[in-house]
Amino acid sequence: MSSSKFMSAAEAVQLIQDGDTVGLMGGGGGLMEATHVFEAVQARFLATQQPSNLTVMHALGIGDKKTKGMNCFAHEGLVKKVIGGHWVWSPAMQQLALSNKIQAYILPGGVSSQLMREIGAGRPGLISHVGLGTVCDPRFGGGRMNEAANEDLAEVIQIDGREWLRYKPFPIHVAIVRASAADEDGNISFEHEAANLDAQSLALAARNSGGTVIVQVKERLPKGALKAREVRIPSAWVDAIVVDPNQQTSYDIPFDPAFSGELTGEARASSEAEDHVREVAASQEAFSERQAVARRAHVELFNTGKPRPVINYGVGVPDAVAKLIAARNEQHRIYQTIEHGTYGGTLMDGVLFGYARNATAMLDAATQFDFYGGGGLDVACLGFGEFDAEGSVNVSRLGGVTVGPGGFIDIAQNAKKVVFCGTLAAKGVQLQTGDGQMRVLQQGSVKKLVTRVDQITFSGPQGLVRGQEVLYLTERGSFRLTPQGIELFEIAPGIDLQRDILDQMDFVPRIATDLKLMDAAHFRAG
Repeated sequence: MSSSKFMSAAEAVQLIQDGDTVGLMGGGGGLMEATHVFEAVQARFLATQQPSNLTVMHALGIGDKKTKGMNCFAHEGLVKKVIGGHWVWSPAMQQLALSNKIQAYILPGGVSSQLMREIGAGRPGLISHVGLGTVCDPRFGGGRMNEAANEDLAEVIQIDGREWLRYKPFPIHVAIVRASAADEDGNISFEHEAANLDAQSLALAARNSGGTVIVQVKERLPKGALKAREVRIPSAWVDAIVVDPNQQTSYDIPFDPAFSGELTGEARASSEAEDHVREVAASQEAFSERQAVARRAHVELFNTGKPRPVINYGVGVPDAVAKLIAARNEQHRIYQTIEHGTYGGTLMDGVLFGYARNATAMLDAATQFDFYGGGGLDVACLGFGEFDAEGSVNVSRLGGVTVGPGGFIDIAQNAKKVVFCGTLAAKGVQLQTGDGQMRVLQQGSVKKLVTRVDQITFSGPQGLVRGQEVLYLTERGSFRLTPQGIELFEIAPGIDLQRDILDQMDFVPRIATDLKLMDAAHFRAG
């Protein structure tokens, strides 16, 4: 191999040894994913059965639910252990976990990013309150997601009489990260990327673990082409650079400067106007229970006592809340954030969740989670898989399948106010709305309000200790967390309390003495 750091993907993946711990990055839909290098790892393994028995760690979801991202690593023998923040983008890896072919673990997305930084700094792991009382707490699972997983990723410690979790450090032998460009010296820029994610933290962890840093970029630039402030990973940290001229913003979008935040002046104003037109059109889609719940949640965003609250949106029904804000042109009333490190702009959804057009700022993920963890987040609008009588929420394991929390734990645990949004039941539900009422034509066969959740991704009891305001909004009724348990305080017009709510729950909630009727406007189309 020449003294140059530039090499082919096939050459770069030869640097990965059997048994290595490999740190990966990405955010779903191809966001900052080193697709070319991932595919080279897979090709090498299929041809030679090497590298084998890898431990793979990633903070957020990576893949397309088919062949890309973590699906490249979903081969028995290639990996023995996966510590994943979010698993749904790789059904093949979920199946390996379900059948105990690998050791499956989860960590909160923010904890993963911050832990990489702590490993790189040589500190004794990450000491954090995030995860207390959840599946990441060793008293409630220790991050273990299947029987093959046999160790706890964290331990409970006491400092000044207060409980904390210490997430244990481990060496990162290889980091595979992605960026926009590298100059001849090996300095790395993120200029055309749609986020920063945890690229810097991962590279730092591998560099100071004595490991290898592999960077995939789109462009090779002359020496001195990058200004000092444009360099996000210095050459001193980098071992191998793979140029992929076909690298795209996402799996389907070759390049769009609106996603990388590069538009200014008239070009940006024009792009933002186009975004607004799209959001207005999206808000006029066929009216459904999603829009009804979104309208109810919208009220809570502006009921915080803050003139301009800092807000985070999750996936699912919260997507509709974000679209409602954009369609009503109310972005100026909030500070909009997502855990990937982005502020402002127009949020994308579906496979492009994590992308924002015309963002106003982009931070590293670890820094964004520092902001959340320190108390900077006023409202979190999140989905739920199921919640129970104590107010605990599960989104990380559903039907026995590993889903993972992504940034959910970091966000839900640290927001001053948490608004969980979703439907009261699932599978086979038939609803009718749009005329100011909500009617249940057919009940669902899966109850989402259960006696005890399968796994604790948000702890109701811990929320009470932290003094959080916690709401659970559904299309049939609104619930809140109280010291006495879950309380129903609102019911939708057209809903029968006993038949449509209480009979569809596995526990009996408290009923507010002043049980109110939801505003009929939430259920009116147009």
